[in-house]
Amino acid sequence: MARKQNFAASDEVLYHVGICKNDLQGATIAILPGDPGRVEAMAKALGTDCKFVGCHREYTSWLTTIDGVRVLVCSTGMGGPSVGIGVEELARMGITHMIRFGTTGTIQEEIDLGDCIINKAAVRLDGTSGHFAPVEFPAVACFEVTAALIAAAKEANADYHVGISVSSDTFWPGQERYDSFTGYVPRRFQGSLKEWQALGATNYEMETSALFVIAQALGLHAGAVCGVVAKRTESESIAPKSAYDKAFADMIKIVQGAVVKLAKAGK
Repeated sequence: MARKQNFAASDEVLYHVGICKNDLQGATIAILPGDPGRVEAMAKALGTDCKFVGCHREYTSWLTTIDGVRVLVCSTGMGGPSVGIGVEELARMGITHMIRFGTTGTIQEEIDLGDCIINKAAVRLDGTSGHFAPVEFPAVACFEVTAALIAAAKEANADYHVGISVSSDTFWPGQERYDSFTGYVPRRFQGSLKEWQALGATNYEMETSALFVIAQALGLHAGAVCGVVAKRTESESIAPKSAYDKAFADMIKIVQGAVVKLAKAGK
């Protein structure tokens, strides 16, 4: 069934992201990091002709050009609610394809610090996605976007894995971390890490399930690639910056290649 689409006027500044369609200069692909502080460096690493667009709340936006393709880089902040707001407003400005670019903790022994994980689906331990689709509805990535990410990872000779993330609304209890203020983990999450491991899930993070479900509900196309900065089979601690730097370099190549492939395929 065709979905009704409510596009914003070209000069209408959207309330939360603080930018308008005219600011996008025709971009229909958005790269979505979580951290506003990483947007500028990411835009400059991804492409050329970079331009600051706006900064409002957790949404910092830059434009970049990858092999002639204008691309928006827009932060979403942490967690599903801010992802949901950002995705809604980007869609109203004409963004059709979105790639999450974030950090994650692996729960599988064979995945190392600094590796990349391309998520094809996510476990819905978030609350936001339930406002868009019932719990029985799966959180799955767009096949087209995921295939482009995988092909680009192979061409870049990146250390990558394809798997299912566990998207939790919380960093500590939902991810069964015991190094919090009190160390308290509710009964429903005690032992959950081993359960997700046994089911073959690859990683914990906080945004992907919301992104995948909302994108599907709105008729958009979403994928995700994350860099491993914690190895939960060894420690609950975040790894040194060198792990992020390694993953960042590979993720830049992966996203660059994926954007080119999507553009050539006519998205």
